[in-house]
Amino acid sequence: MNDRVPERDLSRLAVPRCGRLVETGDRYEPYRLVDADGAAVAPVAVFFQELLAAGKAAATVRSYGMDLLRWWRFLHAVEVPWDRATRVDARDFSCWIQLTVKPRATAAKRRPTRTVGAPNPVTGKTTPGPGYAPSTVAHSETVLRRFYDLHRDAGSGPLLNPFPLDLARRFGRAHAHHNPMDAWTPERTGRYRPTVPRRIPRSIPDEWFNTLFAVLRSNRDRAMIAFWISSGVRASELIGLRQCDVDRDSS
Repeated sequence: MNDRVPERDLSRLAVPRCGRLVETGDRYEPYRLVDADGAAVAPVAVFFQELLAAGKAAATVRSYGMDLLRWWRFLHAVEVPWDRATRVDARDFSCWIQLTVKPRATAAKRRPTRTVGAPNPVTGKTTPGPGYAPSTVAHSETVLRRFYDLHRDAGSGPLLNPFPLDLARRFGRAHAHHNPMDAWTPERTGRYRPTVPRRIPRSIPDEWFNTLFAVLRSNRDRAMIAFWISSGVRASELIGLRQCDVDRDSS
């Protein structure tokens, strides 16, 4: 008897946009994942409760939920129950998400497009390609591995996590023989986790900074912008800065 798993033709696989992530307005359940029939997905709801118990923000729950929604849609397309998913299914999903074209809203299609990889002339941000960014794929792999780790430990999911760690890094203590003179290297990396390219720090061009500085109407705003640029503080930190946060007596 041949138990070999048949190869899946991913080039012909159609993954429908079924199911959705619903914002509930309830702080105890800010988001709910529903399947193609409109029913709440119970194992995902349990995972969301774990996130909230760990102090994660609602925005984090939404981010994790989008990763799980893509996985649930893929499972629906290949007709595999979530608790029967194997590493072959996880492998195929990892290939599919890296090669598929990312669905976009109709309004986004009407925007003028730049060459893929060309930086924005103002922000310096690289124009995304038609597919999912490597950082999105890597985040998805991490979320799904944690999701299955939770249900494996609770006995409600597969005994083997479909998204395993890399074979070379599954044993031994992380950073067990790290040389303090060397840089830290990633440990416990997932087998299906892509390499995320290092981002080049973005900066505002000098002429745009001069234009921004010229239109400011008060010395207060000029001082805030000068402090922002010179210190590298985050925009959220700058906006939330209060007078009591400034130590004017420190040297």
